[in-house]
Amino acid sequence: LWGWEPSPVLDIFTIKDDWPGYSLDLFTYPEHYHDDIENIYIPHGVIMNRTERLAHYIMDDFRDDNIMVLCVLKGGYKFCADLVEFIKILGRNSNKYLETRVEFIRLKSYLNDQSTEDLHIIGCQDLSFLRGKVCAIVDTGKTMKALLKHVETFEPKMVKVAGLLVKRLPNMAESLTDYVGFEIPNRFVVGYALDYNEYFRDLNHICVLSRTGKMKYKI
Repeated sequence: LWGWEPSPVLDIFTIKDDWPGYSLDLFTYPEHYHDDIENIYIPHGVIMNRTERLAHYIMDDFRDDNIMVLCVLKGGYKFCADLVEFIKILGRNSNKYLETRVEFIRLKSYLNDQSTEDLHIIGCQDLSFLRGKVCAIVDTGKTMKALLKHVETFEPKMVKVAGLLVKRLPNMAESLTDYVGFEIPNRFVVGYALDYNEYFRDLNHICVLSRTGKMKYKI
């Protein structure tokens, strides 16, 4: 497909800057969002297939360890649920079973479509259950630097990061994500549990928010 390519480095699925996405007419989605999204940027089926591929990588890397999965809410819950389910399916269909235990942490770092400077941890900040454990952080790609710093204070045995999305930024440093779903341009996207002021989490696809959508749901 034009605009899509697997990256030769780290096996990252790269979406080019000029990728226009798919027409809304080609897919189903909640009709009340028709004027609020520009296009279907990554269809749900592609997300699921790529997530299954990441599950294979994780199974290969953690074959001798049980892992503690730390799911970052709210945006990471669908990705985490699907990733863990694929890991379980792969285990049932092979001679190696990776035991996973899932815990949750909720972060807030966006207001409207702008990332704020501060990382707000909502709810439990005590992650002492990670001490000495192999930890896999599952997120959609935001706020990772600050979260890693917080997690490492609890002395886990090892930390690996699975991120659904990594955005290309002009000053982007080396990626902190070990398992990357998609590398995308710096566009504000919603759907598949990613929100804009708590809206659009119910979209199955990842979509680009329209100007109309930004204005309608702005706070």
